[in-house]
Amino acid sequence: MSLDSEFAFELRVCQWAEREWSPARGDSTVLVARQLGTRYRRWDTLVLECDPDGLGARGAFGTGSFDSDQLHVLRHAPADWTFYRDTLPDPGYPWRYVRESVHELAGRDALDTRKRGNRIEIRRRRPYPDWCRRVVAIENKPDLTASAARDLAGQLERDVALGLADEVWVATEATDDAVEPVLLADFPTETGVLTVDTDAGTAESVWEPRSLDADGYGTRITERPDDDYSAARFDYVDPAWKAEKRRAIAERAYERGWRSYADTMRPDCRCFELRADETGVAPHCVAKGRTPTQRECRGGCDSFAPEPPTWRTKGWPIEGGPGAATKRLLARQRRARRPGLDGESRQ
Repeated sequence: MSLDSEFAFELRVCQWAEREWSPARGDSTVLVARQLGTRYRRWDTLVLECDPDGLGARGAFGTGSFDSDQLHVLRHAPADWTFYRDTLPDPGYPWRYVRESVHELAGRDALDTRKRGNRIEIRRRRPYPDWCRRVVAIENKPDLTASAARDLAGQLERDVALGLADEVWVATEATDDAVEPVLLADFPTETGVLTVDTDAGTAESVWEPRSLDADGYGTRITERPDDDYSAARFDYVDPAWKAEKRRAIAERAYERGWRSYADTMRPDCRCFELRADETGVAPHCVAKGRTPTQRECRGGCDSFAPEPPTWRTKGWPIEGGPGAATKRLLARQRRARRPGLDGESRQ
């Protein structure tokens, strides 16, 4: 059965990856997120293969993510009190931005600070762990038409050339054809291919990817001409830039996961509910009779019917109403994938 939207297909892929993904190292823990990337590229699904001990140690910093500037401070913060400019490597940008990051981290209890005269000294509360081993990017195209395949081929070529992810995959809906149409597409040979049975919630690898050199230099293709005679324009990116971007992507993936869709939908609508089947749990719109897209599920929907205020103010039938209960359930499920969180999550 074909799903009604790419969003519904994307949730199936995330659920399957969380249950069944086989990491390169057998002792790795899998963390799945969706709709993340850089300013140049956003991936549908990300699978992080994590060091279990490092992932548990990351939990001590809370659920909120750290940006690249904050990570620069956290990763180099000393064990003993030191003037921040004497201990941190030159960031390559003005030090005033480093001071801002120091104050932000202190406000989140991730760093200790004190003033000695007009100097700010810092001391780490705990070492920031190297918790993410590998980043796997999956592009979801349930209905891979010829035109969609052509458009996707260029994106995949850029992904392979840049090598920001360790592996790049395409996931598409399985067909009954003897040869899956996706195998006939002109994709880079380094790209893996998954065919997904959306009824059973399973996926099969029909083409194995090649591991990319995520730790080496990469090539960012900035312009590819339409003809076969003109040269493409590109920039080289160094390993340090790639490592910084990978850490920042992993941080956002840690915070958001793939169940954060409820934050941009309207679970407080009477028509919104979560339904479970053999594939997992997914949002369902009673009015539409299917999984709504995030664009559809909003206050402007013709079928939007807000919960009565008494449901939220009087705690009936569940404290905060069904919409709040849905968000709490998804937050608990997301939290269960992040060991080491202590007490209330720090933002």
